[in-house]
Amino acid sequence: MRFNGLTKGFFILILFIVTVAFLDVLGPYYSSVLWAAILAVIFHPMKTKIRQLIGERNGLASFLTLLVICVIVFTPLVVIASSMAIEFNVVYTKLQNNNTQLPMIFAEVMQHLPDWARHFLSEHQLDTATNIQQKLSQFALQGSQYLAGSAFLIGKSTFSFTIGFGIMLYLLFFLLKDGAYLVNVILAALPLSKYVKHHLFMKFAAVSRATVKGTVVVAVVQGALGALAFWITDIEGILLWGALIAFLSLIPAVGSAIIWVPAAIFFFASGVLWKGLFIVGFFVVVIGLVDNILRPLLVGKDTKMPDYLILITTLGGMEIYGINGFVIGPLIAAMFIACWNLLSGRDNRNNSDEIDEEFIEEGKTPPED
Repeated sequence: MRFNGLTKGFFILILFIVTVAFLDVLGPYYSSVLWAAILAVIFHPMKTKIRQLIGERNGLASFLTLLVICVIVFTPLVVIASSMAIEFNVVYTKLQNNNTQLPMIFAEVMQHLPDWARHFLSEHQLDTATNIQQKLSQFALQGSQYLAGSAFLIGKSTFSFTIGFGIMLYLLFFLLKDGAYLVNVILAALPLSKYVKHHLFMKFAAVSRATVKGTVVVAVVQGALGALAFWITDIEGILLWGALIAFLSLIPAVGSAIIWVPAAIFFFASGVLWKGLFIVGFFVVVIGLVDNILRPLLVGKDTKMPDYLILITTLGGMEIYGINGFVIGPLIAAMFIACWNLLSGRDNRNNSDEIDEEFIEEGKTPPED
C-alpha cells in the first residue's frame, strides 16, 4: 500500500512538472494559441455550414473558412494600419515643420493659469508659443532618433509578430478541422461528470464569443462615430483618431474620453465654442448610448454577468495580460462564477448547458491523415 501510494504520488509530481514545462514552452506564443482557439470557437458554425455545402469535406471547409477569416478580419486591419501610418506621418511632418496651431492654443490656455503654474512652466521653458513649438519639434526629433536607434528591436518585434501570426493561422486551421475531436479528447480525460464538463466548456465558448464579437462591434461603431464627429469639426487625421477611439473603447466607460476630452478642451481654449460643445454633446450622448446600450446587449447578455463585473475584470485583465486581457479577464470571471454555481448547486443537470449533438458527433471522428 505504501509502495502504491508513493508510486501514484511520484506520477502526479511528474505530471505536474511536465504540465508546467509544457505551458512554459507555449508561453512565448500564448497569444497565438489563445486567439486561434477563440477564432475557432467563433467561426466553427461557419465552417460547419461550408462543410455541409461542399459535401462533408472537412479539410477543404476548414481551409475555406480560414480564407474567409483572412478576408473579413485581417485584410481590413492591414488597410486601416497602413492608412493610420500615412496620417501619422502627416502629423509628424507638421510638427517637424512647425506647421501647427497647437502651441498657440497651449500658450493661450497658460495665460489663464494661476501664478504658481505659470512659474513652473516658465522654469521648464513652456511659457511661450515659440518655446512650446521648439519643445514639440525636439520631441518629434528625439522620437525619430529613438526609432532609428531601436531599428534592431523593432525588426525583432516585427519578426516575432510575423512568426506568432503565422503560428496562429496554422493552429487555427487545425482547430477548425479537428477542434471537435480535440475537445472530445480533453473532456474525456477530465475527471468530472458529463454535465459539469459540458457546462464549463459551453460557458467558455459563450463568453469568448460574446466578449470578442461584442467588443469588436462596439469598438467599430464608436471608432466610426468618433471619426465622423472629428470630420464635422475639421480635425485632421480622422482615420487615425477613429482607430485610436476604437482601440481605447476596449476599456469600458472611459476609453474614448482619453481622445475626445483633450479635443473639446482644445476647441474651448481656442474660442471655437460650438465645436467644443458639439464634441462634448456628441460623445456624451451618442457614443455614450452606444457604449451603454450595445455593450450590455452584446457582451453582458450572453456572458450573463453584470456590467460592473465586466468593467472590473476587463481592466484587471488588461493590467495583467495586456491587450489579450479584455477577453481573458471576463473569461476568468465567468468560469469563476460557473464553478461556484456548480459547487453550490445553483447550476445542475436541470439548468446546465449541454454541447449540441452535432458537435459531439463530429468529435467522434478521428483527424484525417
